[in-house]
Amino acid sequence: MKAVSLFCIPCAGASATMYLRWRRFLPEWIKLVPVELPGRGRRLEEPFIEDYDLLVSRLCGEMVIGKDGAWAIFGHSMGALLAFGITARLHSIQAPLPMAIFASASPAPAHRNSSRYPDTGNDDALIADLHKHGGTPREVFENPELLRLTLDTLRADYRVCASFNYDRNMALPVPIQVFAGRHDDIEPEMIEAWQRETIRAFGLHWFDGGHFFIRDNEKPLLRILEHSLKTHSNQITQNSGSPRPSHTAI
Repeated sequence: MKAVSLFCIPCAGASATMYLRWRRFLPEWIKLVPVELPGRGRRLEEPFIEDYDLLVSRLCGEMVIGKDGAWAIFGHSMGALLAFGITARLHSIQAPLPMAIFASASPAPAHRNSSRYPDTGNDDALIADLHKHGGTPREVFENPELLRLTLDTLRADYRVCASFNYDRNMALPVPIQVFAGRHDDIEPEMIEAWQRETIRAFGLHWFDGGHFFIRDNEKPLLRILEHSLKTHSNQITQNSGSPRPSHTAI
């Protein structure tokens, strides 16, 4: 297999380290590229970017504009919204596109609701939201410094999400694979609406679990990722037609 770079964008409040474990399970031909956003991890000294369009523009320049070779993009929750925005922007400027978008735990862009986010000026509301979705280690709540860092990051990321405006009038010429948790609080029709964002192949994969189902279903999810990347890569090589949309469940 030819090498494929898989850019992975974190969810709100998180850093690129959430994807580092995946290197143990992915084959060598998939080059995992965890994307670090400003204000966290190795970019801790940089100021947060709190505007969706500005962050998308920055990531396009840093990640993929001028990049050689095949690549795909994965995003969980907020990361899925950024993956969509990056691809849409690249399409608008006629830049090379990813071979596929993998969107996890996110309503389709047309169904994003900015009122879903708590008062970003209220720490208690942000803490309640962390508890609601799960996925935050207990140690974070017990350590004031870690909690402060998490809340500041989450606040900035929620402002990014709230600043998103859906104005697409054309589906993307990129396959989209969607991952969703059966017990997440996102309505199924909001997940299924991702299909309207592509004129290429579409797949919907359901897993047991809530918003952070990717942790309990890591290996089966990565098997789907590997299979999908192999399929899309072969289709590009063979220059064959797009497969019909598929829906699978796990």
